[in-house]
Amino acid sequence: MSSSQISLDGQAGIGVISDTHGLLRPSALTALRGSDFIIHAGDVGRPGVLEGLRTIAPVIAVRGNVDYGGWADALPMSAVLSLGGHDLHILHILADIGRDPKASGFAAVIYGHSHKPDITETDGVVYFNPGSAGPRRFKLPVTVGRLSIKDGRVTPELLPIEA
Repeated sequence: MSSSQISLDGQAGIGVISDTHGLLRPSALTALRGSDFIIHAGDVGRPGVLEGLRTIAPVIAVRGNVDYGGWADALPMSAVLSLGGHDLHILHILADIGRDPKASGFAAVIYGHSHKPDITETDGVVYFNPGSAGPRRFKLPVTVGRLSIKDGRVTPELLPIEA
């Protein structure tokens, strides 16, 4: 499994997006504007999505199960982002994590795949799925997210966007 590691200052505003499936909505760009960095949690769909996100901020993206071909081969399967002394594990499919996040010292796990936005905390680890910003699936909302450090903790927020 390939991985990537990046460190950012704790004051950075982090935009989080997933499951675009080749569609970069103007409303997603608007919601992510002002981010110092953007995480894409997989199922990018086409390289133009990453190019569009890079017009806002630097991007780290992981490969999802629909990402294939030369451009996608360059994406790691997982990444670790250090944000203000907190390590975030990023991958597409949560079940593929392959390690205990708490024992590994992760403050948060960022993932996608299900298209269901979710914020859960288990054993002191925040699990954050920003949902899907791509084509609507079933009756699920279209969302992106934001991460910040508040009171020494990683704090996720879901942002509904126009479909």
